[in-house]
Amino acid sequence: MHPKPFQNRFALVSVSFSIALAILLSAFPLATCAQNVPRYQVDPLWPLELPNNWIIGQVGGLAVDRQDHIWVLQRPGSDTVDEIGASLKPPRSMCCIAAPPVLEFDTQGHLLNSWGGPGEGFDWPKTEHGIYVDKDGNVWIGGSGPTDRHVLKFKSDGHFLLQIGHPSSDPPNSLRTDILGRPAGIEVDSEAHEVYIADGYMNKRVIVLDSGTGAFKRLWGAYGNPPNDVDPGPYDPAAPRDQQFRNPVHCIHISRDGLVYVCDRVNDRIQVFTKQGKFVKEFTLRPETLGIGSVWQFAFSIDERQKFLLVADGENNVIWTIRRDDGAVEGQTGHNGRNAGQFHWLHQLVSDSRGDLYTGEVDTGKRLQKFILVNRGKSSK
Repeated sequence: MHPKPFQNRFALVSVSFSIALAILLSAFPLATCAQNVPRYQVDPLWPLELPNNWIIGQVGGLAVDRQDHIWVLQRPGSDTVDEIGASLKPPRSMCCIAAPPVLEFDTQGHLLNSWGGPGEGFDWPKTEHGIYVDKDGNVWIGGSGPTDRHVLKFKSDGHFLLQIGHPSSDPPNSLRTDILGRPAGIEVDSEAHEVYIADGYMNKRVIVLDSGTGAFKRLWGAYGNPPNDVDPGPYDPAAPRDQQFRNPVHCIHISRDGLVYVCDRVNDRIQVFTKQGKFVKEFTLRPETLGIGSVWQFAFSIDERQKFLLVADGENNVIWTIRRDDGAVEGQTGHNGRNAGQFHWLHQLVSDSRGDLYTGEVDTGKRLQKFILVNRGKSSK
């Protein structure tokens, strides 16, 4: 008999099995984490064709209400002559006619309602930018045109309720509280009766006002500093981090745990604050990005802890999936291009309660798209 070779082989097999098991077990948490990262697939048929020979222009804003209706604020003024040939006199071509600025869709892509444009008692913005639907169903709208220094509040049927600020050609002043500065993003804290505004393309601040009366509450700049309108010059990724926001301060959202997230677009970063404006932390996202910046808009993931931010990047034209706790990139969706699932100037992004994403493009993109969450069960744990 030769017991020693058998024992050696048994020992070798045992060691190999132990090593393999250890590798498998160590990899399991990584695999689980990877499975939990939201993944998306484009729905090329959303939305359905508009009625009335309508066409949309640049998508200035997107919002989702409590019924999972998708609200679109689009820019009829961005339509070119060849796009609205049917509306000319005499008609230039068979298609098309500019759609109203505000469009309401269901998740299947059916148009449910439409309204908007100049009316009595309020100043419709020159360049539509930013839309939000609060928990009471009120629709908030902003504008980024040169004289758009205000936001508007309507009922869901377009009945006017409130105007905060007014059109003005005055120079930027991020300390003024009677007018805004070409606001870009809006979010309402319904429980506190406060409206938060990313303000914006002219001013460099967050401003908070009473959502019922429009009365001023508070404001702040980057890092919670008092805002400063001095031109910082071109963005330089090698320079020390800017102590002020750059234009545009492009989006603002409040997490379930009560933190305020602000898109500082050209600085390639998201800054996080308490509701009182105390700086908490920041994430940079591909900080080597030049041009018009990497952080345009974002949505929280739908899991209870909101583990991820889905960030629309209109310069690189992708949706980044980053961890909310530290900003680490976990994935990306899309690519620069004109095909379904690709983007040209990805400008707006929202999520419905199922975790599906809806995007809107500006410049010559002028397009809405839907991205379906394909690992829905795992991502919501």
